[in-house]
Amino acid sequence: MAATAAAATFSVGTTCSVGRKGVSTPQSKPCALRFTTQNPLKSFSGLKATSGSFACESESSFFGKESTAAIRASYALKAQKEASVVQQPQASYKVAVLGAAGGIGQPLALLIKMSPLVSSLHLYDIANVKGVAADLSHCNTPSQVLDFTGADELAKSLKGVDVVVIPAGVPRKPGMTRDDLFNINAGIVKTLIEAVADNCPDAFIHIISNPVNSTVPIAAEVLKQKGVYNPKKLFGVSTLDVVRANTFVAQKKNLKLIDVDVPVVGGHAGITILPLLSKTKPSVSLSDEEVAELTVRIQNAGTEVVEAKAGAGSATLSMAYAAARFVESSLRALDGDSDVYECSYVDSNLTELPFFASRIKIGKEGVEALIPSDLQGLTEYEQKALEALKPELKASIEKGIAFANKQTVAA
Repeated sequence: MAATAAAATFSVGTTCSVGRKGVSTPQSKPCALRFTTQNPLKSFSGLKATSGSFACESESSFFGKESTAAIRASYALKAQKEASVVQQPQASYKVAVLGAAGGIGQPLALLIKMSPLVSSLHLYDIANVKGVAADLSHCNTPSQVLDFTGADELAKSLKGVDVVVIPAGVPRKPGMTRDDLFNINAGIVKTLIEAVADNCPDAFIHIISNPVNSTVPIAAEVLKQKGVYNPKKLFGVSTLDVVRANTFVAQKKNLKLIDVDVPVVGGHAGITILPLLSKTKPSVSLSDEEVAELTVRIQNAGTEVVEAKAGAGSATLSMAYAAARFVESSLRALDGDSDVYECSYVDSNLTELPFFASRIKIGKEGVEALIPSDLQGLTEYEQKALEALKPELKASIEKGIAFANKQTVAA
C-alpha cells in the first residue's frame, strides 16, 4: 500500500539464435523480454485479491517486423481492456488520528500512512506530535502528514476530514479494568467528539478509547446534543476481538490464518465479548472444553498483554493493527467497494440493547446493514453467554449516557 500502484518489472536480456541443426553460424541478434505486473494494493492486510496485468515486448528478428507489430498491438489491446476493468486506487481521503503520539496512535498512524487511499494524514495530540509527524513524513507513500498540537489546533486538525480515529486516553495498567479508565477517558472522548461535531460532522468516527462499551454511547449523546448524530457513521472499533479470535482458532486447529473468520458480537470488554465459534469459517470441530477455553482467552486477551508487559503498557501494537484494518475497510467502502464487512460496536436493533457489536456491511454512507444471521442458530453455550453479557453491557451503555447528560446539565 505504499503507493497507488505497485509494479514489478523483470527483464531478461540474452542472445536469440535461429538456425537449422548442423549450421555452425546461425544469425544472432539481441533479444529482450520484459514482463510487467501491476497490482494496485487495496488492503494493507493482503486479504483482498486484486487483478494484475501482463505485458511482453520482444525485439528479436525471429518473429519478423510484421509479427512483432501484431504481437505488440495484441498486448496493447489487452492492456486497454484490463485498464477499463481494474480500478487503480486513488489517494483522495483525509484521515485524522486524535491521540497520535500515544502507544496506539503512533503505530496506527504508521499503518494508515501506508494506505494508497489516504491523501492527507492529520496527527493530533496534546504534546509530542511534531516529532511523530516529522518521522512519518519521511515515508515514501502518497499521503501528506500534518501535525496539530493542543486544544487551539484541534478544530483545524478536523477540517475536511473523511475519517476520524480516536485512540486518545490513558492505557490500562496491571490490575485495572476498562471501567477504571472511565472517569479519565470519558471526559477526553466527550471533548474530542464535540470538536468533531463542530468541524466534520459527516466524517466516519472510529472510537478506540476504552471503555468502548461506554465511550461510544457518550459520543452518540454528544452528537445528538449537537444535532448532528448519524448512527450509520459512528463505530466502536471492536476489530481486535475478531483479530484475536481468528488467530487463536487458527493456532488451535492448525489452520491458515488468511482462511479463518470468527464473528465476535456483544461488546468490547470481558464477558461482553462473545466469539461465535460455531459460526467460524471454515467450519471447525471444537469440543466443549476447547470452546470454553478459547472463549475465555479471547475475552481476557487484553489482560494477557497487560500482565505480560508488567506495567509497561497495554495491547498497543495489536490494537493499532486491528484499528488500521478497520480504517482500511472504511476507506475501501468510501471508495466504492461494495463488498466490505467487519464486526463493529454500533447503534443496533439486533437485540433490546441500543448498542451492540455484530457483523455489519459498510458502504459509502456508513453502516449499510446489520447482519442478523450470526445471531441465529446459536449453540446452547453461546445463547447462555449472550444472555449473560446483556446486563453488564446494558449497565456500561447507561453509564456512558448518564455521563454525557450529566456533563451537559453541569455545563
